Amino acid sequence: MLTIGDYYYEVFPKYHPSRVLTLVYEPFAIGTMAILAYKDEKLNTRNRNLVGYILYFLGTLALLLLDLGTSGKGGLENYIGICVIVASFGVGDAYAQGGMVGDLSFMCPEFMQSYIAGSGASGALTSVLRLVTKAAFEHSSNGLRKGVILFLAISAFIEFLCIILYAIVFPKFPIVKYYRSKAASEGSKTVLADLAAAGITTPTEIGDDANNQVGRLSQKELFIKNIDYVLHLYLIYVLTLSIFPGFLYENTGTHNLGSWYAVVLIAMYNVLDLVARYIPLIKKIELKSRKGLMVAILSRFLLIPCFYFTAKYGNQGWMIMLVSFLGLTNGYFTVCVFTAAPKGTRGKCVG
Repeated sequence: MLTIGDYYYEVFPKYHPSRVLTLVYEPFAIGTMAILAYKDEKLNTRNRNLVGYILYFLGTLALLLLDLGTSGKGGLENYIGICVIVASFGVGDAYAQGGMVGDLSFMCPEFMQSYIAGSGASGALTSVLRLVTKAAFEHSSNGLRKGVILFLAISAFIEFLCIILYAIVFPKFPIVKYYRSKAASEGSKTVLADLAAAGITTPTEIGDDANNQVGRLSQKELFIKNIDYVLHLYLIYVLTLSIFPGFLYENTGTHNLGSWYAVVLIAMYNVLDLVARYIPLIKKIELKSRKGLMVAILSRFLLIPCFYFTAKYGNQGWMIMLVSFLGLTNGYFTVCVFTAAPKGTRGKCVG
């Protein structure tokens, strides 16, 4: 939705879409995730993730149908409808992303990096898709809307494929079955439905020690052990979301790129965010120190005055460079925090 902000600014010019939709999304995502984290040990992880993916698909399809049903008209009623759909994305995010991170925490840090890099890849792919669909209809009548309709249709189809892949293909990977069996043998009940979907009824394949709870932490102990990493993530995204996307759409002026300006800025952020999520694979430049992470993340707040003065006095080249650096630091620090944070299980990586 961030990548089609140019369309929503044309349809709802008075309602600040990039700012409002972000603010609508966040409380539903955080609130739902907090509730699910509290009840985590009683949840069926497989169902949780499927609910999230289904909400993604239905939400995107609803955006498409709403636009088609209203013929792309503005108005408060239609805007409220979009806000409701965005709220459902927040709930879906809490279900799917929170569930997948929990799922992979049973495994090993390398898998966590791969998942986070995958989320960065989805952002880059989305930006490429948006650039292509925008260019395809640039010179046609009502081309902006036509490009968005095609964009939403393709996105909904991809998300439908994600449901199928997670429900049918993912549980049957040998490495996934191994780690889920290991987690079950250590006392986890949240992976039992996943094992059943893969045709495993008990964790006996790797040794049945389901009553062995050694090494497992309570929710309170795990939270306390990770409290500084929680703060790290909070500070990373407080800064990122204070600039991206609202500031980029509303406070960077108009330049030679015209209607492409904000779309290009979003694309550059997403591409550099993706690149940065692979940098920690180079162990020599991976930042693991807790104090080092805090100092580096706090120093990132110097970007705020940089963006202010660049928007006021700089040209589009400087802004593109600055947005790229924002994405670079966002991706790098996110991966460093998630892979360095202590995990609640004993699992180690295997070949």
